[in-house]
Amino acid sequence: MDHVLDNPVFNGLSTGNKNLGNGNAQIKYFSKEVAPFVAVKNATADEFQELYDLLPHDGPSVFVWPAKITIPAPWQTLDIIPGYQMTYIADNIAVDHSSLVVLTDEHVSQMLELTKLTNPGPFAPRTIDFGHYRGIFDDDKLVAMAGQRMNPLPYAEVSAVCTHPDYVGKGYARQLMGFQINRIKAEGNIPFLHVRADNTRAIEIYHKMGFETRSEMNFYIIKK
Repeated sequence: MDHVLDNPVFNGLSTGNKNLGNGNAQIKYFSKEVAPFVAVKNATADEFQELYDLLPHDGPSVFVWPAKITIPAPWQTLDIIPGYQMTYIADNIAVDHSSLVVLTDEHVSQMLELTKLTNPGPFAPRTIDFGHYRGIFDDDKLVAMAGQRMNPLPYAEVSAVCTHPDYVGKGYARQLMGFQINRIKAEGNIPFLHVRADNTRAIEIYHKMGFETRSEMNFYIIKK
């Protein structure tokens, strides 16, 4: 792989997400409570077998790769979700951050409820450990949030952007994404994200915000 984003999970676990990583020089994975993502360095049959032998749970797991490949046995491929990887190329976004609340362990139950309702992508009880999560509340109710996930330096992924259906159209997603984009850029890194290929509305919004499509990306849902 020529570019760090060609293998974002492996390179994230080798750099910015190293504190959350398990594995060795050829295979890497997050604890199941943090995220379902697994990675191998070169996608060889031997690496997939080593991952199979070392992964301490049965999954399902998510393997991210730019090319269409066949995951070798004994893995079972449950689904292949095509998507896009987008990188941010614009300036900072002028947004009001004053209403954003730092999300902590006390908010995890509400974060799990919101992501279950809106399905922005995999979210587990310790996904908050990726850090930098911010939310918007209506009284004590969490109604929108966004955070960071993969951190293959010098890139940082904006993730778990979601809004409760009753609060769509209020600009919350743009506000939260703007905060994350500005924060990542202030740290000297480059924002990026992943989006399902069939989520045309989100892709259009991301383009308008300053993201450009870098490459296709495939999400393989696999299990032992």
